[in-house]
Order: sequence, then C-alpha cells, then structure tokens
Amino acid sequence: MSQTIDTNRRVVLASRPVGAPTPDTFRLEREPIPSLEDGQVLLRTVYLSLDPYMRGRISDAPSYAAPVEIDGLMVGGTVCRVQESRHPEYAAGDWVLGFAGWQDYAVSDGKGLSKLDATKMQPSWALGILGMPGFTAYMGLTDIGQPKAGETIVVAAASGAVGSVVGQVAKELGCHVVGIAGGSEKCDYVVETLGFDACLDHKEDDLPERLAAACPDGIDVYFENVGGKVFDAVLPLLNPKARIPLCGLIANYNATELPPGPDRMSVLTGALLKKRIRMQGFIVFDDYGHRYGEFLEAVGPWVAQGKLHYREDVIDGLENAGEGLTGMLEGRNFGKLVVRVGPDELS
Repeated sequence: MSQTIDTNRRVVLASRPVGAPTPDTFRLEREPIPSLEDGQVLLRTVYLSLDPYMRGRISDAPSYAAPVEIDGLMVGGTVCRVQESRHPEYAAGDWVLGFAGWQDYAVSDGKGLSKLDATKMQPSWALGILGMPGFTAYMGLTDIGQPKAGETIVVAAASGAVGSVVGQVAKELGCHVVGIAGGSEKCDYVVETLGFDACLDHKEDDLPERLAAACPDGIDVYFENVGGKVFDAVLPLLNPKARIPLCGLIANYNATELPPGPDRMSVLTGALLKKRIRMQGFIVFDDYGHRYGEFLEAVGPWVAQGKLHYREDVIDGLENAGEGLTGMLEGRNFGKLVVRVGPDELS
C-alpha cells in the first residue's frame, strides 16, 4: 500500500529481537490521519532515516536513551512536507526536518522542526551529510580526534554515512587517510570518488598485515564506529597520544554474548595507559547540539563547492524499513540509508 491522503501507516515494535531483527520484530499498522488544533502542523513523511542507533532502541538494555516500548512507534529522523498548518510559522508545502518516526503522518507543535530550502539542496541530505551523520563525523573528528596536517587517520566503515565524511574532512585538513570497508566495490569508491589515500577490504584475509603496510608511520587518529576485528587490527598500530573518537560499535549490535577467546581487556587498557591514548565516546546531539551551526558553517560550503561527495542508498516503501535496518546492520547498504516513504507531491 502506497502513501495516501486519508490513512496513516505506522511501524511499531512488535517484539524485542534476540540477535538480528527478524520480520516479526516490526508490525505495520494503519489508522486515521490525526486532526489538528490551533498551533499545530500535520507533517507528511517523504524520507525516513535508517541509522545504526536504532538497534539499541529496540533493546531494553540500559543505554543513553529510553527504548522503544513494545507496540510503540519506531523512532527516526524524517524529512517531511507540511500537509496542513494551523501554525503561524509554517505553511502547507514547507519542507521540514524533524523526528516523526516510522509513519506517514505526524502532528507537531513546531518544536524541534527546522525548515529546509529545497532549492538549495536535495531535502534528504538533511538526514545525511548535512544532518546527524555528517555532524557526528565532523565533531568527532575535529573535537575529539583533533587531526593535524600530515597525521595518519584510519576510518572504519569508510563508505558509510559517517565514515565517508570523516575521511573527506580529514583530507581537507591535510591528513593521510586510510579507510576500511566491506567489499572491493566499496573500497574502489572510497579511493576513487571520496579521495582516500587507501582503503582495505576487511572481508579479505590478513587485515592486520595489510593495515600495517598502509600505515607505515602508525595511526594517529582512529575513528571508531565498527569494533570487532577491525579494532583488533588497529590497536597495535596506534601511536603514542593517539585519539579514538567512538560513535558506534556496529559489529557488536546484534551480539547475544561476549565473543569467544581470552579476555583481552588488559591488552586494551595496557595500550591506553602506556601510549597515553585518548578514547572518548560521544552522542552527538547530547554533547555537541549547541555547535550544530558551527558544523553547517564549515561543511555546508564544502558540499556546495563539490569538495565533499555523498552517496545515498534509497529504499522505496515504509513497509520495507525493517528489512532495510536489518540489512544495514549486516553491512548490505552502500552509502547513507534512507527510506523513500512518499512522493514530493501527494495529490
């Protein structure tokens, strides 16, 4: 069923998955479109962002944000059109960035909405390079990583929404940048289109040896959003006073138990101590929300001038969002993953 003018489709959490999400994790429901009161707008979702943090939200394990309740609406950033307005600051047809979640329609009082100028950029980019992923990349790299010209930067998930921006910004700052991605097609894109100095396929054998060869002077900044075997390969190569911005650990999100093998915590903590390594986790809007304007001022011109490249992986249909999230957690997407929920114009 496609988006209509008289029905609100919504995806709710049907059950908490053990391991990877399954088709039974989510349920598609239909309900009447809500009515408006004075001071409100009716938003129609055009694009929905799919992001790794959503795996944490469907778990009830303690985290930085409350989990989605069973039978509750799945959360997510959205780019919407104002379908109807009884709010003085918004008119029907306006493009806005918000957090309407996995549904066709939502009512808002205007708080948390940002107007978008569709004449200056593709509206969905507000969910990617000029939105939360780009903001995460820029602040993690520049504020925690603090790269200096000539240093070696290694970026995990280098073709993804965050990693692709990290590497390109690092190149603009004069660094030697090595990416790690899954598959030769992604690695070719990272080098040939994004301009990284090298990219290694983590699916091939001997990643530690290949990484050491690509980083003969060691690693000064490692932007971490994967974990697992990639971090294992990076750790021995970190230079004294290296910096590790930590925004995600997607390799572990579906894990149901600790990985097998010996306890390696002493190896990690020993390296952090002996090399005086700085490893810092961050939640971008919690920690840097007040600096969003700074990010747009720095990165916006680079995007407008074509200095930063950006790739979207678009899924059609709200009903396919759950499968899309599962695929993203398995690394099947290529670029920033968004769902095309509805058309630009709905008659």
